[in-house]
This record gives sequence, structure tokens and C-alpha cells, in this order.
Amino acid sequence: DVQLVESGGGSVEVGGPLTLSCVASGDTIGRYSMAWFRQAPGREREGVGAINLGGSTTYAGSVKGRFAISHDNAKNTLYLQMNSLRPEDTAMYYCALQPAYILSDRLSIGKYNFWGRGTQVTVS
Repeated sequence: DVQLVESGGGSVEVGGPLTLSCVASGDTIGRYSMAWFRQAPGREREGVGAINLGGSTTYAGSVKGRFAISHDNAKNTLYLQMNSLRPEDTAMYYCALQPAYILSDRLSIGKYNFWGRGTQVTVS
């Protein structure tokens, strides 16, 4: 089994930076894909960015150029560096993991079996 725990959320001013972390534990050895999703009140959960074990990344158009996803394999930790934050970035942010390479639609919710409980980001 896999456990994911997010941290780093909080309140930030418009234009400011914030970095989220997600620590993975359990059976994460081997090939995998990880991603960040977010869900604002009244809206569907949407993909923000994804990365696989080889370091290949993909981003949603709304965050491209502002957000950067990375991982530290030694620490089993996924990061989301967010810059130039906007009020529309306000949401609960979730970490997701799939213990396999995802070759397409890496920002699709259905591709991931393991999820964290989320960390709230508020931009105002």
C-alpha cells in the first residue's frame, strides 16, 4: 500500500510564492508517476502537474511557466513550487501516485490510484 501526506499549504498574497511537499511511504519502489491536482469549492478536481520517475513533467496550461514540479527520490518527496500566485489558484491541493509509468493523459484523475488528503492554498 502507499500513503501520501501533503504539507506546505497556507495563505499567501497575490503574486507570492509557495512550495508544497508530499511525502510518499509504503510500496513506492519501482516505476511510478506522481502528480498534483487541485480542487476549488464548487469545481471539479483538475490536474496541475505530473512527473514520472525519469523526471519527465507536464503541466496544465493555467500554471505553465508559474509552477514547477519536482521530486527527491532519496526522500520519497514530491514538490510543487508555485510562483506568481493568483486568486484563482486558491484550492485544496492533492498529491497523487500511480505505481507505474503513465504514458498519456498524465493529468487525468482516473490514472492515479493513491491520493493524499490535501493541503489548502489560499491566495488573496
